[in-house]
Amino acid sequence: MSELPYGYFGPEGTFTHQALLTLPLPAAAPIPYPTVPSTLEAVREGKIAAGLVPIENSVEGGVSATLDNLCYGDPLVITREVLLPVSFDLFVRPGTALADVRRVITHPHAAAQCRGWLARELPLAELTEDGSTAAAAAEVARPDSPYDAAICARVAGELHGLTSVATGIGENPDAVTRFVLVSRPGPIAPPTGADKTTMVLFMRHDHPGALLELLEQFASRGVNLCRIESRPTKKSIGDYCFSVDAEGHIDDARVAEALMGLHRISARVVFLGSYPRADGVQPVVRGGTSNDAYREAADWLERLRRS
Repeated sequence: MSELPYGYFGPEGTFTHQALLTLPLPAAAPIPYPTVPSTLEAVREGKIAAGLVPIENSVEGGVSATLDNLCYGDPLVITREVLLPVSFDLFVRPGTALADVRRVITHPHAAAQCRGWLARELPLAELTEDGSTAAAAAEVARPDSPYDAAICARVAGELHGLTSVATGIGENPDAVTRFVLVSRPGPIAPPTGADKTTMVLFMRHDHPGALLELLEQFASRGVNLCRIESRPTKKSIGDYCFSVDAEGHIDDARVAEALMGLHRISARVVFLGSYPRADGVQPVVRGGTSNDAYREAADWLERLRRS
């Protein structure tokens, strides 16, 4: 039986495609999918071994389609992450000058990051937000397209035979998008010493201090959080769950103890995996929270029981 390919939020030429190409890939060619949900559904259905999707941007924050889809449906887990610097260019059909641009198309996240440049350089241009940056490039490449320019990555513009008339037009030159490789649940890779654990927490009851109770499970065990975002549970106004990235691995005693504490006090904990950090940053382990400290405490308690 041939090895299943990877999938990604496409089309070809997106930043997700760029990020995927930084990973070791199966021999089979990767498959693009038109949306984040369709990519993740292909993973659930076993059509692909894993799917790469965006989860967070340093400028725009979390990607709702990914965060919400991971919460519900058949379980999925994150096995690794990719950090990709994001740079946008303005691409046009050959022969079009910057002064000729009247209609621009791009993805909403790209629009948000380039809106200031457009206001300064093309104040009369109409901006349309739709699809992906690669799809925007493909649209502008059509000879009969009503759009004059696409804001996209260089790889997408060049893939479709377009010409760049402005480079690095994003407002934040340090912008980075984080992508996650998602698969069906299986054995968890051992800790590397520089790991993240991702989960979604559902409160049992909404009352004063409910979120604090969840956070105390981490704080009391010396587990630092890299990210926490509230997401609507889609049940009623004001009903939220919390998507969390914690430093460490499920095999780290402090993280395991925090997960057990959360399981006791939460309505539901969705475990989304422990995996290596793309930046390789190791957590600062406070005194009394290392694996050795937990092991020594367990041995001490056992001696007490035997005495």
